[in-house]
Amino acid sequence: MSTTTEAVGSTGELRGNWQAGVLGGVAGALVMGGLVLAMSPPVLAVAIPSLYGLAPPPNPGVGMVVHVSHGAVLGVVFAAIVGAAGIEGATRQVGLGVAWGVVTWIGLAALVMPVWLSVVGSPASPPFPNFAPPSLLWHAVYGAVLGGVYAATADRL
Repeated sequence: MSTTTEAVGSTGELRGNWQAGVLGGVAGALVMGGLVLAMSPPVLAVAIPSLYGLAPPPNPGVGMVVHVSHGAVLGVVFAAIVGAAGIEGATRQVGLGVAWGVVTWIGLAALVMPVWLSVVGSPASPPFPNFAPPSLLWHAVYGAVLGGVYAATADRL
């Protein structure tokens, strides 16, 4: 006797391309990291590695590794949003990327990071909330690069 089981309905498969999300997240974080280094090196050298007890002393290399890792993870979340919302077209994906960058700025950089740095006793702990305009620029650029790389690679990976 043989039995066959078939899944009926939704397969639970997301339409977003997580690999393109990782690639876009890494590229966006690298570009953003370059801006941070040019505009405010202590953010990358002290604040970001302090999140995990990796500074002081200042270490921009470790900060960049942590930052790019965050960018990759947030790129996967972006890919899931693209897939769940069915966002198609490069212009819409770049626009969503910029919006995602702003959301991460509000939620993570302005609200979570100051609390986290204060809890771990970082010397780079900013005030809460920390709605710093340069950080908004950096996160918007991250999102634009993320969205652009995602749009360029999602159908190829």
